[in-house]
Amino acid sequence: MFVIIGWLVAMACVFGVFIAHGGNIGVVLHALPFEMTTIFGAALGAMLATNPPKVMKATMKGLGECFKGSKYTKARYMELLALLYDILQKARKEGLMSIEKDVEDPHNSPLFQKYPAVGSDHHVTEFVTDYLRMMVSGNLNAHEIEALMDSEIETHHHEAHAAVQAIQRLAGGLPAFGIVAAVLGVVNTMGSVGQPPAVLGGMIGSALVGTFLGILLSYAFAEPLAGLLEAKVDEAGKELQCIKTTLLASMQGYAPQVAIEFGRKVLYSTERPTFTELEGHVKGKK
Repeated sequence: MFVIIGWLVAMACVFGVFIAHGGNIGVVLHALPFEMTTIFGAALGAMLATNPPKVMKATMKGLGECFKGSKYTKARYMELLALLYDILQKARKEGLMSIEKDVEDPHNSPLFQKYPAVGSDHHVTEFVTDYLRMMVSGNLNAHEIEALMDSEIETHHHEAHAAVQAIQRLAGGLPAFGIVAAVLGVVNTMGSVGQPPAVLGGMIGSALVGTFLGILLSYAFAEPLAGLLEAKVDEAGKELQCIKTTLLASMQGYAPQVAIEFGRKVLYSTERPTFTELEGHVKGKK
């Protein structure tokens, strides 16, 4: 929603001031289809040539996510920490082997089904169960598991940032493609030097629209989308950090209630539940 509002504000200010100063919007509208086709066509071609199919697929998916609200809310984090609490509490009371069935088949586990917001998330479920499985096996200590978690989170970070980098490269290329469109417009104008000054003026104005559009599309559209997608990637990484911190605290001997407090402290302050809120939620889910 906010991205749409931002674009509307940008367009209203740019074109509103142009018209208020006596600018001829008809020249812009006349050149718009041709310049947009040139700029977008060249930018899309360059983007396809630069990025492998998996990155393009991730970019298209990421762009779709930019127009949705964030799923990483306080309610989601309370569900996640309550799930971790229940798992660790069961393991503490009944032994690590008691959670083996939950780990091996989380989709049919009463613990994971109890918290559908996170229990149905493939990435969260896989991350949690993989490291719980290692904890159950007892073959790795806390430092070794922490190193594995850091490696996986770093890999996730780099993989998710491939889409961000693709959009950032697109934003960097759009002004140049705008210049390409403007140069072609100037070439076209130079081939019509015999036309009346009024006609030549309109042709030159249309050519300059290309430069204008390239810069506008880069800094008003592509760059904000890249920034928004990067913020969403960071939010996804923060969730994994929360899981990591909670599980490691449990491995170091802390009680489940204390372990989830470690995880709560990792969260951003805007989504972090208070101690009382989390305690009430956990007790309410028992």
